[in-house]
Amino acid sequence: MSSTKSKGGILHSLPFHLLLAVVAGILLGQVLNETVMQVIVVIKYVLNQLIMFCVPLIIIGFIAPSITRLGRNASRMLLVAVCIAYVSSLGAALMSTAAGYALIPHLSIVSSVEGLRELPVPAFQLDIPQIMSVMSALAFSLLLGLAAAWTNSKETIRLLEEFQNIVLSIVTKIIIPILPFFILVTFIGLSYEGTITKQLPVFLKVIVIVMIGHYIWLTLLYGIAGAYTHKNPLNVLKNYGPAYITAVGTMSSAATLAVALRCAKKSEPPLSDDMVNFGIPLFANIHLCGSVLTEVFFVMTISKILYGAIPAPGTMILFCLLLGIFAIGAPGVPGGTVMASLGLITGVLGFNDAGTALMLTIFALQDSFGTACNVTGDGALTLILTGYKEKHHIADMKQEKTLEA
Repeated sequence: MSSTKSKGGILHSLPFHLLLAVVAGILLGQVLNETVMQVIVVIKYVLNQLIMFCVPLIIIGFIAPSITRLGRNASRMLLVAVCIAYVSSLGAALMSTAAGYALIPHLSIVSSVEGLRELPVPAFQLDIPQIMSVMSALAFSLLLGLAAAWTNSKETIRLLEEFQNIVLSIVTKIIIPILPFFILVTFIGLSYEGTITKQLPVFLKVIVIVMIGHYIWLTLLYGIAGAYTHKNPLNVLKNYGPAYITAVGTMSSAATLAVALRCAKKSEPPLSDDMVNFGIPLFANIHLCGSVLTEVFFVMTISKILYGAIPAPGTMILFCLLLGIFAIGAPGVPGGTVMASLGLITGVLGFNDAGTALMLTIFALQDSFGTACNVTGDGALTLILTGYKEKHHIADMKQEKTLEA
């Protein structure tokens, strides 16, 4: 689950706009004077306040309804599917964490502020306080979603579904359109200071490392699926080429779903028809191993660049545990995973607006490859589901019946 496909070609896509904002920001930051920068820092402050205000709304709007759906549709296979999706995302996050501690210290990252120019102090500040803290929003979402599912409160469930649509509209019609401008002014500031121009080669190395990480995790997933089912996972993986390429182009698990289903159905056997119909659409919405792996490595890199140190192991483990939960309910919008987890990035890791902007940008620029990893990994999880059904002699199930359970 990642960004939706943009209409009008690559020139109208969000990644292109973000890339344009990054380039323009770096160039403008080299030539603008202090007077203009005073206006820039005000714009950045206001946009950051607006984005941060929406973070608790995004958490409530997507986590709580996701829990109620699981409660309504609870079944043995659904619980298994959710568990293996979470374990996959958590495993990818922990592997990325280990790689971060092993590799980031050797990337020649210079976090010294020597020789950097200081940004002007904002002459005007428009404070927009959040309606509640990030962790309060998470706790509220978990308790509300569980209680609504336990009591089968149809009105509350319907209200949460409508609230999710409202929040999604806010994200797609307000947050996403202003995001390139926020990235622009942020990179103008970073370029004016001199931070980003020193670290550009590091970001290119990080993107390559993350892509290698995707392939390693997919190899592990399919290897585990093969070992568990005693079936050749290559009989599934070999059919996923079209889905991978489509995901790179669309940057959307939802937009790739039809192709992914066709690829999975070509893998019958070893996949079973009912598990394909059930698992592929479900995993397209809750299995985000590639996106999670990417985000974890990026936050560690950005923390080293901007704040001089990688977060402590305990902090990173907590971040990974919570990120897996947030990923299950992440919205299907550009950079959905990182958008849903902005609260974790600011609350658990302590990122400021510069760190948040860098995270949003570098994540979006490689979003398509993270989505392709997500989609391809769904085949491995569906193979595991098929093996579980056969080992426990579970009768064939239809997706429609499951949704009504």
